[in-house]
Amino acid sequence: MTSEIIKQKLNDALKPDLIEIIDDSAAHAGHAGAQSGGGHYNVTIVAEIFDGKSQVQRHQLIYQALSDLMKKEIHALGINALTPSENV
Repeated sequence: MTSEIIKQKLNDALKPDLIEIIDDSAAHAGHAGAQSGGGHYNVTIVAEIFDGKSQVQRHQLIYQALSDLMKKEIHALGINALTPSENV
């Protein structure tokens, strides 16, 4: 369920060409963050909005889009943020 919410929020905010979300939460069962309910996710996102932006700026855009989820639903987030020309 959280994966779908992440996808919708990123779609709304960044209008990406591609989003792939991997939920690794099960691999972290028993981890302190998992006990509080936060999941572990890896996101690959390809979007024009990243063009001309540094990796830090790209990550900031993603964290901004997911800010309300970062407190509880997401404990860890791996990010691969690319422009369409980088996604070859």
